Amino acid sequence: MAIAAKPIPSFAALRAFHAVATHDRYRDAAATLGITESAVSHQVRKLEKFLQTALIDRSGPRAALTDTGRRYFEQIDPAIRQIQVATEALQPASGRSTVRLTLPPSLAAAWLIPKLGAFEAESPNIDLQIITTTRVVDLRRDQVDMAIRLGKGQWPGVEAEFLLGETAMPVCAPSYLEQLAGKADADTTPTLAGARLIINGSFPAEWEEWSHARGLPTPDTKGAITLDSIAQVLQAVESGHGMAMGRRPLVDDWLTRGALIAPFGEADPTGAGYYLCRAAGQAPTAATRRLERWLQSVAGPQPLST
Repeated sequence: MAIAAKPIPSFAALRAFHAVATHDRYRDAAATLGITESAVSHQVRKLEKFLQTALIDRSGPRAALTDTGRRYFEQIDPAIRQIQVATEALQPASGRSTVRLTLPPSLAAAWLIPKLGAFEAESPNIDLQIITTTRVVDLRRDQVDMAIRLGKGQWPGVEAEFLLGETAMPVCAPSYLEQLAGKADADTTPTLAGARLIINGSFPAEWEEWSHARGLPTPDTKGAITLDSIAQVLQAVESGHGMAMGRRPLVDDWLTRGALIAPFGEADPTGAGYYLCRAAGQAPTAATRRLERWLQSVAGPQPLST
């Protein structure tokens, strides 16, 4: 005796709910699906009627999920994404693919963007969308394929793989070092005595940590300049306003051009690094894997920062 299959919601209703849950707005969900907002709303209500429970809280300006809606989304999201991956694998190879990558603005400007020409030449059928932000993006909710994050590789809900180590050392303009040491004895051992320090507001203790690691006394921060971003810090240092902590790989271009020098020699590991991150349990597309391999090849083999 055949057992009757249990009914399931229509896929159109599931797709509509998935799009609304991902974007938080009916308008954006409609644009993604290529249908009207009213059609999206109709499908979501149809799903709620089928499940006999509310999935969307409509009391606010955005389409926020109820607790039940959030749990349901987390359960169906992997299945829908797997359908997308399987479908892409069967589509003609000549089709274009889109990969969404998020990373800090400083890393994008100093490290990734100068190299993008090579990636475009190697992967002409991949459209790379770069989202620069300092906030930790919810990769699953915001439909972001991959992130590059700075830290120690431990974030909830993501799979992280080491990409680049971060190291740091004091840097300054060549002219500033001459000014600090005195033109007559510019070749003497560099010292922080009398240097005006420039502090990155995102890492306020970096000078103290570097000094302690070197067995040096905590430098005097009287008269120091504190700036909000590494881009501002490097601009101020290049202009000769003082000495700052340069973080590699962000400062590499300045060092290569000779715009900045590292008077104290080699950089020391900061204990952090840049990691490639994907939402846990989310199958990467072929295009995402290709970008991942390219990023790893550009970074090259290197020891993990500790």
